[in-house]
Amino acid sequence: MYDFNNAVDRNNSNAEKYKLKEKLFHTNDLLPMWVADMDIETPPFIFEDIQKRLTHPVLGYEEFPNSAKLAQKKWILESHGYDIDENNIIFSPSVVTSINVAIKALTQVDDEVIVQTPVYFPFMSSITNNKRKILKNPLKKTAGNDYTFDLDDLRSKITPKTKLLLLCSPHNPVGRVWEKQELQALADICIEHDIKVFADEIHSDLVFKGSKHIPFASLGKEAEDLTITAYGVGKTFNLAGIATSTVIIQNKKLREIFLEEYEAIHFAQGNILGHVAFESAYTKGKIWKEELLGHLEKNITLLEKMLQNHKNKILFKRPQGTYLAWLDCSLMNMNDKTLRQFLIKEAKLGLSPGITFGKEGSGYMRLNFAVPYPTMEKAVNQLDKALNKC
Repeated sequence: MYDFNNAVDRNNSNAEKYKLKEKLFHTNDLLPMWVADMDIETPPFIFEDIQKRLTHPVLGYEEFPNSAKLAQKKWILESHGYDIDENNIIFSPSVVTSINVAIKALTQVDDEVIVQTPVYFPFMSSITNNKRKILKNPLKKTAGNDYTFDLDDLRSKITPKTKLLLLCSPHNPVGRVWEKQELQALADICIEHDIKVFADEIHSDLVFKGSKHIPFASLGKEAEDLTITAYGVGKTFNLAGIATSTVIIQNKKLREIFLEEYEAIHFAQGNILGHVAFESAYTKGKIWKEELLGHLEKNITLLEKMLQNHKNKILFKRPQGTYLAWLDCSLMNMNDKTLRQFLIKEAKLGLSPGITFGKEGSGYMRLNFAVPYPTMEKAVNQLDKALNKC
């Protein structure tokens, strides 16, 4: 039903990944594949619903509609088998905003917040900006060149000041979709030490065949009681610009603690068109999401096949979720600066340096493959030619 091969020209828009090309890469002659939004058209039915709303002559104050909450409740139940109370859904402009509120609400200055590196870098800056301490619990590489939790390391580092864990599930940038037994083992530690969990599940709909997203809060009553979960339509439906996401907190006491900080900041109820887009996505987006996943699988297969010819330079583990490819370039024996310049000048690709996700990301690059297929072909060909030269 949907065409994901239409190359959208975003060069003359205010799109971040295009607007900042010159500033970040010192050239405009490259494909920007760094920021985690899609160069794929936002679903047409969302535009239709926004246009319908704009026929009303007033754009005044508006509450986040209960119908939107019910649409998200139904989506989560049907997609992930987790039944939430729609009354426990709280509007938020972004996941990072919600992280900062949670840190302020649940910790004090100098308390420790756990991050599992390499990980989405605002996790770390949100902690330090709020004068809390980062407790690094790096992910552990497995024999199969994959990642898992290092629970022994975590147990050895927990102190009375360890109050909160920031969980990325599915994981950005490594692409893991955590299995139930992994999450349960992590939950057991958090329950034992009364460590609250902020579960960033913004990529939960972007899961490929063979994997299944398990909401952390769905692991049982004890896990649910210590969990704040962030969801949203920004990634799945390319709606980051509407600044509309949600936080779900099932436990009443934990919700009240979060809301005390949240209401002191006063986020109000977001913007009207964001409400419409949010509800439209969750109401009408099932087929679009399924077809998008098929398109993304096609893109990642193209990259994977090419990289099989360069195993002496780049090691690649196909992601289980997200639209982000985590490229292990350590065999190229370049430092992070040299590696980045090689990809800019020789491959003409603007990627995210792995080092920005923590020191454990040194030698890696993150590539966003949520692009039209012709764009993916061009990127893969450029990378292939550059690797053939070195």
